[in-house]
Amino acid sequence: MSSDIALLVNPTAGKGRGARAAQPAASVLREAGWTVRSVVGEDAPDALRRARVAVAEGVAALVAVGGDGVVSLALRAVAGSDTPLGVVAVGTGNDIARSCGLPVRDPRAAAAAAAVALKEGDARAVDLGRVSLAEGEGPAWFGGVLASGFDSRVNDRGNRMRWPRGRFRYDVAMLAELASLRPIPFRLRLDDGPWQELPATLVAVGNGPDYGGGMRICAGARLDDGLFDVTVVGPCSRTELVRVFPRVYRGTHLTHPAVTVHRVARVELDAPDVTGYADGERLGPLPLAAECVPAAARVLAARLPEGGGA
Repeated sequence: MSSDIALLVNPTAGKGRGARAAQPAASVLREAGWTVRSVVGEDAPDALRRARVAVAEGVAALVAVGGDGVVSLALRAVAGSDTPLGVVAVGTGNDIARSCGLPVRDPRAAAAAAAVALKEGDARAVDLGRVSLAEGEGPAWFGGVLASGFDSRVNDRGNRMRWPRGRFRYDVAMLAELASLRPIPFRLRLDDGPWQELPATLVAVGNGPDYGGGMRICAGARLDDGLFDVTVVGPCSRTELVRVFPRVYRGTHLTHPAVTVHRVARVELDAPDVTGYADGERLGPLPLAAECVPAAARVLAARLPEGGGA
């Protein structure tokens, strides 16, 4: 086995926490006997290319330092390979790390957990979602949730806004989208079943349970069962959506009469003027098809939490 570990670093994650976390994480890994080198791209495509080169060179592990964006890039780099992924989660959401039961915003503890897991061979196989993109782009992989509908429109609007900055921008975007809330005419195909036409507020495809910094939209989803949990939120009034929204953080919204959950290996989604986002990253407009690929990656974690994450 190689003694090299590649740190994939997003220096802007969490208002600079990514850059600040790289040094203590590297120190812990070096103290554990590993040779550490940093991988920093000029932009996301360049970072992905560099990460793939490191994986092809046979590093012992690729360790993502940052938030869910850099973890998503790292998952794309290690998908289908034998290279395990370590996660030093210091971003804003940290949903993937949380779903794996890993330390959050504690780079030394996260690096130590990765070092111990690597030494003891505790690389846990996890499923990934795979989405086919335009020709020439290759597939997109996601570890958490593919969002479409009201939530992805909030993302669209927030990404267009220049003020306010930070997470508050998305709170403002949510209020703006609430003002124009209407059911979206979705077309949905589950596994090899027939196409269904249904009005919905949103459809979330969960390989893992969380998105948006702890919102348990697909609360029962597990990372190692070979299936998606597809959460469909039917038509809701603005008042009802605001009233039920806090329950998403506990996962208790799943018992609401407007919510249905389907467990499937493949899903196809279509709706007008809706963009798909996976792990918070833009995929492109619907239609999109996603399939759950069992054991597509290995994560340096001593355990996977029961019930879809902590």
